[in-house]
Amino acid sequence: MSVPAHLEFFVDATRCIGCQACVQACSECDTHRGESMIHLEYVHRPESVQTVPVVCMHCEQPTCAEVCPADAIKRTGDGVVQSARKPRCIACGNCVMACPFGVPELYADRQLMMKCDMCYDRTSVGKKPMCATVCPSQALFFGTREQVRALRPQSMPTNRFRFGDQTITTRVNVMAPRADAPPAHIDVTAAMDERARPRMVKMRVLQDDGVARVPADVDPFAEVEV
Repeated sequence: MSVPAHLEFFVDATRCIGCQACVQACSECDTHRGESMIHLEYVHRPESVQTVPVVCMHCEQPTCAEVCPADAIKRTGDGVVQSARKPRCIACGNCVMACPFGVPELYADRQLMMKCDMCYDRTSVGKKPMCATVCPSQALFFGTREQVRALRPQSMPTNRFRFGDQTITTRVNVMAPRADAPPAHIDVTAAMDERARPRMVKMRVLQDDGVARVPADVDPFAEVEV
């Protein structure tokens, strides 16, 4: 069995509502029952509650497998990178340090690296991964490109990411805003030093004549109803 080529995994971080339904569902997957291989990360916790689901991106040339000295990590012919094979894994942690997406987890109690395998027992027979099945906002979506284009007309999938001079191509797609020219890749490190533009929003004040006013030059959003 293999994952059908026309079915792909799409992650749309802008739709994540932080409900953690995916985390709970992942723990029920038959291949790693009781352990969740997906987690949520905060974009910038001091200023926002926006979360991003983190799943294995299933790289075409998985760095985790390249640095494994025991050859314990395998990639299937349909592009799914598996957890380390228990008989071979020596729990060295190389894969944990090397993965640019921070996905592999080392379980010291069982001396084994485990990670998201795209619910291979389900996707290899055409079913959706557990996380995509329960996601209420469709931040995690498993289907065809035609379906995702119809659902996200203002976004486009990309599966090329750049970390400095290294470009990584993945089986999992991330939805990005659609532009006139599609980006060749997403530079993951480009926005690390960006800061939100500061602005001051003042509430409209009720004047003597009963009309609430704030000078337009003071607050450009004065006439926006909240």
